[in-house]
Amino acid sequence: MVIGVGPFSIKLVLLAIVLLLAWSIARFLAKYPKNDKRKAAGGLLLDAVFWGFVAARVAHIIQWRDEYLQKPLSMLAVSDGGYLWWAGFPVAIVYVLWRTRKIRIVRQPVLMGLAAGILIWFASNHWLGMMQRSSIDFPDVQLATFDQQPVSLSAYRGKPVVLNLWASWCPPCRREMPAFEQAQEQFPDIAFVMVNQGESLKKVQDFLQAEQLMLNNVLLDPASGVMHQVRARGLPTTLFFDAQRQLQGVHMGEITAAGLKSKIAQYFD
Repeated sequence: MVIGVGPFSIKLVLLAIVLLLAWSIARFLAKYPKNDKRKAAGGLLLDAVFWGFVAARVAHIIQWRDEYLQKPLSMLAVSDGGYLWWAGFPVAIVYVLWRTRKIRIVRQPVLMGLAAGILIWFASNHWLGMMQRSSIDFPDVQLATFDQQPVSLSAYRGKPVVLNLWASWCPPCRREMPAFEQAQEQFPDIAFVMVNQGESLKKVQDFLQAEQLMLNNVLLDPASGVMHQVRARGLPTTLFFDAQRQLQGVHMGEITAAGLKSKIAQYFD
């Protein structure tokens, strides 16, 4: 199941909860001993988290600079999930140390709030990943090729599969197609399977021809069976399965070339 709360992804909701908990812990600890710097501690923690996010994002952009330089505006796609936390955490800690050089009384509460937030974030993400992997099986749905021959996704057994659910009426789907076209050439040992949801053969062919897209594995799912089976909440949705057909990760929404390659490196290397 692709988990979410209303229109928001579960990770965004978890992030908000973790921030609230870390902020509350820092404010609570700032009362002791004989101190009441709660406002300063809470504000400083949020500032540190902000600069940690910025550093993590910049580090990710630097790591995948070649892909981002091809489409510079994609650097702003923060929902892509592109963050290097090992770069963000030290920046957040150094920021706290620097800001508290003259008000050391709030240093410990803020650092403890940060530490608690980090632990809760990693624990909740580990739990979420386990729950997601156990709730989504490799789809077993009858699909069709462009020549109207029946085909199953089991035809791609023995290699990792990146499964993208899309439709031509979906603007984010259209924008991310070139990233998959590029990736299929760079990673020939991975099957990039583009399963169209609910559209006719002519509509799909006309779209691919108009956009001059050369995608190797485009399949038709007129009844949107795959979307229903994995309980995807919207389009586009991209699922990453290893060679044993075990789910490794899910990405909801548009994915950039850098985001796609970073997830391939994370799940399949």
